Amino acid sequence: MKVVKGILQFTYQQIQCCLFPIIIVISLGLTKYISIGMIPRYDLLLLICIFTQITLLYFKLETKDELKVIMLFHIIGLVLEIYKVQFGSWSYPGAGFWKIGGVPLYSGFMYSSIGSYICKAWKVFDLKMSTWPNTKVVILLCSLIYLNFFTHHFMVDLRWFLIVAVFYLFYPTWVYFTVGESRLKMPLSFSFLCIAFFIWVAENIASFFGAWAYPDQLKQWRFVHLGKITSWYLLIIISIMIVAQLKMTKNELKK
Repeated sequence: MKVVKGILQFTYQQIQCCLFPIIIVISLGLTKYISIGMIPRYDLLLLICIFTQITLLYFKLETKDELKVIMLFHIIGLVLEIYKVQFGSWSYPGAGFWKIGGVPLYSGFMYSSIGSYICKAWKVFDLKMSTWPNTKVVILLCSLIYLNFFTHHFMVDLRWFLIVAVFYLFYPTWVYFTVGESRLKMPLSFSFLCIAFFIWVAENIASFFGAWAYPDQLKQWRFVHLGKITSWYLLIIISIMIVAQLKMTKNELKK
């Protein structure tokens, strides 16, 4: 009974953290089957995302500092999207006025919703890290991971080397979190994998609703290749590293 109660409490806390991503997924589902006047679907999704962001800020579900971090994720994600679409990694076949390089602007909010999730999880689960690696090394690893998303199209793909580097660097690092009245912990590198898996699940749902399309999904939808989990693993590492580093820097400035 205690285990069931713990799982239910954990699920409830996760739903609290996933408010922005849930709204995006629901919007993708609704706009696939319901259209509004002459507004293209991608532009309608952009309006929904902007309205959601403003609402979260207005009701203080997100702070101004968190908004800055979330917008950073938006920029990082949008730049990556534009680059990947040019290389044909995936596409946005639908119509839309607010596009840059074939990428609708709402797509950046899918990345910023991940940033929103991490910021909320930090508070809801009262996250604490132990044995955090050297800041300069963390920044260097983040930079190499992000750069590899661009360079692997014309150079050797270093993702497996980078994944090994992550495990080596964060091997002694644990994340502590609170579920209900229980204080728990797990290896930080394992938490990266858990989040990456659930993002992959969300990616399948999003692509099913036509958020974007991989080349093998243009004629008929099919499951996203399992190999994408490694991409999300590396991307979520960047996300958590950015939030963690900013949180720690802010705490040091308060002292």
